[in-house]
Amino acid sequence: STGIATLKVGYNRVHGYYIEISRAQAEQAPTHYIRRQTLKNAERFITPELKTFEDKALSSKSRALAREKALYEALLDTLNEDLAALQQSAAAVSQLDVLATLAERAQSLNLCRPQFVDSESLLDISGGRHLVVEQVLDSPFIPNDTLLDNKRRMLLITGPNMGGKSTYMRQNALIVLLAHVGSFVPAAAVRLSPVDRIFTRIGSSDDLASGRSTFMVEMTETANILHNATPHSLVLMDEIGRGTSTFDGLSLAWACAVELAQQVKAHTLFATHYFELTALPEQVDGLVNVHLDATEHRDHIVFLHQIQEGPANRSYGLQVAKLAGIPANVLAAAKEKLTALESNKPTESSATVVTPCQSDLFASTPHPVLEQLRALDLDNTTPRDALALLYELQEDAQRDV
Repeated sequence: STGIATLKVGYNRVHGYYIEISRAQAEQAPTHYIRRQTLKNAERFITPELKTFEDKALSSKSRALAREKALYEALLDTLNEDLAALQQSAAAVSQLDVLATLAERAQSLNLCRPQFVDSESLLDISGGRHLVVEQVLDSPFIPNDTLLDNKRRMLLITGPNMGGKSTYMRQNALIVLLAHVGSFVPAAAVRLSPVDRIFTRIGSSDDLASGRSTFMVEMTETANILHNATPHSLVLMDEIGRGTSTFDGLSLAWACAVELAQQVKAHTLFATHYFELTALPEQVDGLVNVHLDATEHRDHIVFLHQIQEGPANRSYGLQVAKLAGIPANVLAAAKEKLTALESNKPTESSATVVTPCQSDLFASTPHPVLEQLRALDLDNTTPRDALALLYELQEDAQRDV
């Protein structure tokens, strides 16, 4: 309507919306245009109508949010009148959703109904499977049986690395958990007694934030199990003691296994690479040796993933290292060292290396002096009695020499 060909509307954060006209046609601007800014080649104007539009445009977001909030609060006020009924409906729908999902999974994954028994402490699983591992495997999953009762409270599980020990332990825990939430379970048949807790000591990781090493985390979790597990608990212990030296780890694993079997009496799956522990069933009631089998074919290891009665005869560590891509020269040196260790003969390359002498942990007889020190009650011993005992021990030591 102004007839000005160069007129255009613009916006910036300093002046807001404005009308820009070139210097050549600035004199043709209508009288109600208010000059706002002069540039080298243009003049900028505003009008009352443009300012009104600017106020609406710039405040539209806040007005929209305020309107949205008001509508939302009005909706809540309306729903609040029927809040109890809506919550009951939501709970019912969520329960139906869970039950429908469990039913669909039970049918499509070939799950079975577990049977609970109260007359005895029991975990009897036939053809148990690990649902997650089963879904990701390209080959058929190998099911395994489990039997724990009053006479068979702990399974000492040995076998090669990658043999399936951890998977076997986890699948049993998952079956027990699914049974207790009311789901069908991945097995051919399951009979079990109620379980109050499931305790696990699986995996290895440190806690840098708390300044705890891998071994400290392992011992903290083990202490929690020993203090809180009951005869109605299910305990999973995987490679306890591996985070420290061989003899320390073996001693701790031995003592923990005995404590769980004799004092706690919880149903326990105890996986270990310490083959010395396989002697425990001969000394402690309720312990049974089982292993996951493997075989060698043309210098290659084949994992059978089948649980068998009795202890494993070897761990196949070098074969697994070969599968992982360890260089051939390293494997050859490891094989040579393994042969020397098994025959108690040092290799030529290590003949000049002085190794500390450490006695057999369970075969040696403790020195009488050590027995006296262990039996000493320091809290009830006076300094005079302690000094007298020290003289006595010194005399005994001199006689032994």
